Formats: sequence, structure tokens, C-alpha cells
Amino acid sequence: MASLKKRGKTYYAQYYVNGKQVRANLETTSLQIAKEKIRQIESAQLRQDDIPLPTKTPLPDIVDKYVFHLKAHSSERNVQKVVSYLRGTFGQVCEGLKIKNDIIAAKAVKRPASGKFDLIELGCLEQLATVQVSGFLANLVVYKGVSAKTVNHYRQILLTMCNWAMTEGGVKFPGGKNPVEAVKRYREIKSDIRFLKMPQIDEQLQVLAGNLMLQTMVAFYIYAGLRREEALWLMPSDIDLEAGNYGAIRIRDKSFNGKSWVPKTRSNRTVPISRTLRGYLDTYLQKYTLVDWFFPSPDGYRWDPDNFSAHLRSANEDARLQWTCLDFRHSFGSHLAMRGESLYKISKLMGNSPQICEKHYAALLPESLFETVEFSGPNAVEQSQRQRLELIKKEKPDIQRNDGEKRPALRLVVNNR
Repeated sequence: MASLKKRGKTYYAQYYVNGKQVRANLETTSLQIAKEKIRQIESAQLRQDDIPLPTKTPLPDIVDKYVFHLKAHSSERNVQKVVSYLRGTFGQVCEGLKIKNDIIAAKAVKRPASGKFDLIELGCLEQLATVQVSGFLANLVVYKGVSAKTVNHYRQILLTMCNWAMTEGGVKFPGGKNPVEAVKRYREIKSDIRFLKMPQIDEQLQVLAGNLMLQTMVAFYIYAGLRREEALWLMPSDIDLEAGNYGAIRIRDKSFNGKSWVPKTRSNRTVPISRTLRGYLDTYLQKYTLVDWFFPSPDGYRWDPDNFSAHLRSANEDARLQWTCLDFRHSFGSHLAMRGESLYKISKLMGNSPQICEKHYAALLPESLFETVEFSGPNAVEQSQRQRLELIKKEKPDIQRNDGEKRPALRLVVNNR
């Protein structure tokens, strides 16, 4: 049982937990609301559930616990991304959000605020309100000029953290609802993907002809549709030259020197090697002796993703090419889509969901579909034009006879009967 107490104008609930008396502030001056909360407390005690009253969890403590949770369940790279967003939301409120290197952090600031920009300041997480989150996201757009996609990332990371806090962190928000759920997502502007056409593919590979390793890596991205890190994590055992017609590339999780890696979608897949890619692969294997990594860095270690992208930009600088690994990957999916391959097959080869492939490649109309809109077959347009010309020729009156003589003048005949 629980009893209702009043101190000043505020109501309190008094009840017992494991024989110990507990007095909780009901955060209300309304007798009707206080009685309803007392009823909820008694109902929870009867069901032996947790007491449905808001908790007070210091923000630094719960954020630190969440970062620790991420380190146990996510890759280091993903943890740093989430930490960056949380730091941009709350500031350096705990040890887990502290900046480790001020120089690197200063270089990472891409969009300094153009005006007054306030972070979300809270004593405890339960104080987080929908209006605060909504105002914070609006400030990101107005004062920092971030895109709708980035704003939605901020929203999603806050939503995920609060959901974890409610299920595993022991946090109870007022009303039992996540305050971030009520914040609407921003409408994102869809941007077209970039991909290389066949002449551009030939040009790109020709530019890298003097660097066999880099040329082969780009060929892997274009003709196998690999993600950037998927190629950088390839080991010699991942290339099976006996599978299929020309071999296969096996994208799978692995561990090396205490560091583990899994594909982006956490699912392994096999990508067949095409005839064109096999030509580049054979040339590469004739020159290089592989040990740990299939594409090692100049120092013999695994490439850092950002360092590899910088190396690619430097190699393309003289030719003024600005293609990225993502453009190479989209080239693989785009050319298969234009050839008429099913989006389901493309999704399996690229390790994406069919919905993502439909979003990227459904607009790429295969050449084989251009004539399918004609009801009478592939030559309907030519037949229609020919029939129309013949009809016009029949309906057109003869101005001259074949012998060149003029036609006699017409006479008006009146019937007077």
C-alpha cells in the first residue's frame, strides 16, 4: 500500500520497498493527479513491477555508461562517430566524451557556428524534453547550416541512447515515453548517385596504369562493387581463383592481431570475379607476393581508410579526376541495373537490401525497356510512321496526270426537276 503526503503545495508518495520506507516526490500540486500516481504505484506493487515514477539519473553518469555499452557492442570506428554526435549535443560532460587530441579535433570542425549556438544542458537525463530536442535540431540547421540528413543523424542517436537508457540504464522518463520520439524527422533532399560510364572507367584505369596496385584496387571497386573497407580488409585467403568461371571474392568477418572486423550489414557474401577483373587480378598476382593483406599499404600493413582515400586523390590530381570509392561502387550497381539485372541480384552481390538498391538504381532505365512501352511490338514506331505516310499519300489529290496534261475544268450541273 502507498499513502499520500503533502508538503507545502507538493504531493509525495510514501510506500515501502523491501521493508524500507520510501518517500517520492510526485512532482505535482494537483490532488487528482497525485491520486492517479498513487494508484499506479499500488498497481505496480501488486504486480511486483518497478515503481512507475520518474528517476533522477545524472547526465554524465548515464552518458558514460552508454559509451561503455557501445564499446562492448560496436566497432571502434562506429563508437567514435556516435561519441562525436553526443559531444556535439551535450558537450564534454563526461570522460567518455572528452576530446583526446585538441589539434585533430580543431581540424575536424567543418561547420563552425555562425551565431549563438547552445548545447543541451541537463542536470539529469529525465529532464530532457521534446521542446529542447526540437529547438536544438533547429539551431543546427539555422546556425551551423547542417543538412537535413545530418540533423536526422543527431535525432536518431539521441533516440537510440534514450531507448537504451529506458531498457537497460534504469531511466524512467515522465509519462514513461521517450521524449525524442515526438520530434519529427527532417525531410531529406534526395541526391542522385554518381557513377562512371564506360569511357570514364577506361580513363580512370588508364590514369592509374603506372601504379599497378592502386589500379587493381580501383578495378576491384568498379567490377566487384566492394565498399572501401571491404577491399582494405581483404586477405589472400579471401580470393578463391577456382570458384565459378573466373574466381570469387569472399567478404566475411575476420580477426587479425586482436582487431576484429565485420561487413557493414553483418552478413558475409561472395562476389563472383568477372572476366575483365580477372585480367587485372592475374597481372597483379604476377608482380606481388602477398603475406597478410591482399592490398597492403606501402609499409606492409593494412591501409587506413582515410589515408587510402587521400592516396587515391593524390594519384588522380594531375588528371583532374575526382572519383571516390563510393562512385566506383555505384558504377558496379548502375551498370548491372542498366543491363537489366534484377535489383534482388544486385542487392545480393553488393551486400545491400533490395530497398536500398531500388532507391539507388531503379531510375536507371535499361536500354531493353525503351521499346517495351509500345503496344504493337519493338518496331511499332517505325510501322506507325510508315502507315501514316501511306495514308497521307492516298488522301492527297493528284494535281497532274501521269502524262503531264492538266485535268479538265469542273462544270456546275444543276438539277431543275
